[in-house]
Amino acid sequence: MKKLLLLALISSNFILSQSFVPNAPELNLKSYILIDPNTNTVIAESNSDGQIEPASMTKVMTAYVVADQIKNNLISLEDEVLISEKAWKMGGSKMFIEVGKRVSVLDLLKGIMIQSGNDASVAIAEYVGGTEDGFVDLMNAYAGSIGMNSTYFANSTGLPSEGHLTSASDLAILTSKFITNFPDIYSLFKEKEFEYGGITGNKFNRNKLLWRDDTSDGVKTGHTSSAGYCLIGSAKRANMRLITVVAGSDSSNNSFSDTQRLLEYGFRFYATQKYFEINKEYTTSKVWGGKIDTLSLGVQEDISITLPRTSFKDIKVNYKVKNNIQAPITKGQEIGTLEIISNNEIVLTSSLIALEEVEAKGFFGRLWSRFVLWIMSLFGIA
Repeated sequence: MKKLLLLALISSNFILSQSFVPNAPELNLKSYILIDPNTNTVIAESNSDGQIEPASMTKVMTAYVVADQIKNNLISLEDEVLISEKAWKMGGSKMFIEVGKRVSVLDLLKGIMIQSGNDASVAIAEYVGGTEDGFVDLMNAYAGSIGMNSTYFANSTGLPSEGHLTSASDLAILTSKFITNFPDIYSLFKEKEFEYGGITGNKFNRNKLLWRDDTSDGVKTGHTSSAGYCLIGSAKRANMRLITVVAGSDSSNNSFSDTQRLLEYGFRFYATQKYFEINKEYTTSKVWGGKIDTLSLGVQEDISITLPRTSFKDIKVNYKVKNNIQAPITKGQEIGTLEIISNNEIVLTSSLIALEEVEAKGFFGRLWSRFVLWIMSLFGIA
């Protein structure tokens, strides 16, 4: 009996010492991805690089292009856009703008991001790109510039068109860039309703997660018969943000529930923690031939990591500093590397940099330092 009890205790301690995380939910989807955008960590995915039809998730790129044009002072939110007959005639989901009228860029953005208006998308595309085709060229150029390598856009709306394809991974990249680069305009995605021209038939945001989860702040639904039901979702709890993309669901409700399951899985079993801060000393190095003998080393940017919650208790950091560092040294110069290790695996490697400038000694000072190093090398001393 005592042996059985001892075996049970050993087994229990072994299990508790391991990093146990249940598998991600099994979902009936063409593809999906769940990421922490702040650390570029993929928490769960299935066929995330496989090409999919984005449907109205396309409008995230439409809004992204407009946001960048605003940031670069090429257009403004107050600009008045003349509505063309082509924009007015667009089918599918609509903002209900009228041909010949002028509508502000801000209202058109709301019509795109909240109401998913195809008419608003074409109107703003024509304004920014001269024609919708010209705007589509911009969309593809932006996609290439941010690393959306599996994406090609054929229109600004997401209506079915040959070759109009992307991937869950690319849409996660796009959403991450949107949040980082244009936070003010991104915030429009979380508005629950927008009414234009007194027409209430399409005023509510189609993203039901905004009502189901107070931490959800976007992003965009999509649906066509060939694409199925799709959704880009994002939520932030405490210091952790997650982005998820689900594609090819068989119903609208399932796309929302699948997104919720992924977000809950990520927040429940994973955490993001900051480990290094810019301009803070973490280790030092001996300097030869300098006006100071000891150099402070740190990192070139804040470093956070995303791991299973149980993995943080075993974190170790290795500092690997170059040997025989000689002045002069410039601030920001790479002096070595650091490794963050969890469960005996390297989870992140980054540069160690000089936090200050070190001037060299005079000629005789440098000569003496080199002589000492030479003597040390004769005796095999690093």
